[in-house]
Formats: sequence, structure tokens, C-alpha cells
Amino acid sequence: MDVSALARELMRAYASREVLPVPLSSREAGFDLATAYAVEAELARLRRASGHTTVGRKVGYANKAVWRALKLETLVWAHMYDDTVIAASSNRASLSLGRMCSPRIEPEIVFKLRGPIDTGTADPAATLGAVEWLALGFEIVDSVFADWTFQPSDFVAAYGLHAALVVGEPRRLAPDVIPALAEQLAKFSVRVSRNGALVAEGSGRNSLRSPALCLGELASAIAKRVGEEPLVAGELVSTGTLTDAQPIHAGETWTASVDGLGLADVTLVTTS
Repeated sequence: MDVSALARELMRAYASREVLPVPLSSREAGFDLATAYAVEAELARLRRASGHTTVGRKVGYANKAVWRALKLETLVWAHMYDDTVIAASSNRASLSLGRMCSPRIEPEIVFKLRGPIDTGTADPAATLGAVEWLALGFEIVDSVFADWTFQPSDFVAAYGLHAALVVGEPRRLAPDVIPALAEQLAKFSVRVSRNGALVAEGSGRNSLRSPALCLGELASAIAKRVGEEPLVAGELVSTGTLTDAQPIHAGETWTASVDGLGLADVTLVTTS
């Protein structure tokens, strides 16, 4: 299987807003997760060669309920880039959707790492010890696969569907707040509104029972994959959606707010 050709095909599809009628997993015999990660790595190489840098990872399928049905052993991930991550100024950002095919919006908890994560523990407090700050954010995901129909391998290969990440005001972590925060991350609630009307609600449990547990699972899963770049200090990690993904269109104002974490609301205004 020509990994480079598949990577360039996906890159062209996103650049030209071309919808692929059949996902790669249905078209290419043997297109598994190993091949998908090779395609994703080639996309990262091509983007770096064009002058961009990777700044972190985004998570997908952070819900154990779907793993058995999809024959997954763990969550999946893909890189994020310097031109896809946006820091919200005063917790408000604007984003053009003109280059996207069929975007959707997801509220997520974002971590910035201060150091490597101990992959030998499932303790959320120990994982948070490697975190510099956390923030509320919006990830915009976009699919070139018709009708949003794909398998996990297609998801990984196609940038993890990552189109943009809007990051709200960070809350820096001091060691003394970590034990309480580890408990709060499993209990907090989130609300998402569009143009002032509530459209979705969720909780921290939707991200693998806690975004902190999700972060630890990501570090462990990466460590088990031969040749994968490990998580390092300075990386951002977006830990999976806290609600159902919502279709998003130009001319809308989206706001996410959480109870129980001490994080500021984040607002995104979309343009064409």
C-alpha cells in the first residue's frame, strides 16, 4: 500500500473540499490502524516540510462503550499544528469555515504538558503532575468522507478529522490543587449554546470517565506503538468531546461553559 500516495490524496481532498464517496477502509484491502498511523505520520512530515510545526495531539474515540463495537483496544490520536490551534483572546475567537467540507464543533478540555507522563500508573493525580495548565476549548472537526461514514482507521489517517482547536484562558496547576482537581475532572458538567440557545450538555465522564484519565490513556497508548513520537513537555492535548458533536455553519456564535472546574467560558464566532 502506497502510504505517501494516500497521504497526498487526503491532503488534496481537504485542500479542494473534495468529498470522498468511499472511505479508505472500504476501498483499500488491509487498511488497518497501523497503516492509518503511517499515513498520519506522512501527513505530519509533509506539513513540517512545508514550514509548519506540530504542537500537540488530539484524541478520538475516548469512550470505552464504542471500543468493542469498533474492535478498538484503546483510543486513537492525531497531530495538531501551529496553524490549526488558536488562542482565544479574552476567551473569544473568530474562525473562517470557508475551507472546510462538513465541519462540526466539540467542547473539550485541553492540557498543556510540563513534562513527560508516567505511563505506568492509572492515577489521575499522578498524570496531572505532568500538566502545566488546562483550559476549556472547542475543537472543530471536519470530514472528507461522505455522510460522515468512516472507520477508526479512516479517522486517524485523515488528520484525526482535526481542522482547528480554539483554546480558552488557561488555569495553571499548582501541586496543592491537583488532588481536588483529579476528582473534579470526573464530575464537572458542560453546556454548549449556539446563538444564545442551549444545544448540548455533557460532563467530564464523557472523556474516558475523566479528561485526566484520557490523558494518561493517550500517553500509555502512544508508548505502546513502535516508532510513535512520545508526548513531550510543551505539547497540547485535546482530550475528546464532552458532548455530541454539533454541525456548525458560518454566521454563528458558539459558547461553552463548565461548572466545577474554575474555567472561564469560551466563545467562537464563525465566518464564511
